[in-house]
Amino acid sequence: MSERKYKESKTKAIEAIKEKRSKSKIMILTDHQGLTVAQITELRDKLFEVDAHYNVVKNTLAYKAIAPDNQEKMKEVLNGPSSIIFGYGDVVAPAKILVSFAKANEKPGIKGALMDGIFMDPSEIKKLAMLPSKEVLIAKAIGGIKSPLVSLVNVLQGPIRKLAYALNEISKKKGG
Repeated sequence: MSERKYKESKTKAIEAIKEKRSKSKIMILTDHQGLTVAQITELRDKLFEVDAHYNVVKNTLAYKAIAPDNQEKMKEVLNGPSSIIFGYGDVVAPAKILVSFAKANEKPGIKGALMDGIFMDPSEIKKLAMLPSKEVLIAKAIGGIKSPLVSLVNVLQGPIRKLAYALNEISKKKGG
């Protein structure tokens, strides 16, 4: 009876990871060895603010849940203590938080990530962390669109202004 419950709990854990994987835009795999409970809590809190969750996982269960995407890479990285950051919003924000936290604490180790079914190695995650956030990119795009429009409005208003100045001068000459 205890063996059956054990298998059921494994199956439920695999299904839970699969569900999180299906909802997440990015999954970052880390090595949490050496982190204190306080550090893990601090990292979880920071990630929660950007709609990301940090979960300690069993390698065999994680492999069964996410390996179909990249079996060989998953065999390489899913060893030792493993955790997964499931990012549900902006993909850059969890990477930024993790890289910043790892730099400040020298932990956790970054093992890799899956984004859109593509495996990313730790150096690619660090590059991703250097990108501006989604909000900044949107603001830059809007600014890029707005700038030429403002210039166009000013150019189009030029002849109207000149006409208004000319009519004003004519009225001064006639009136005065």
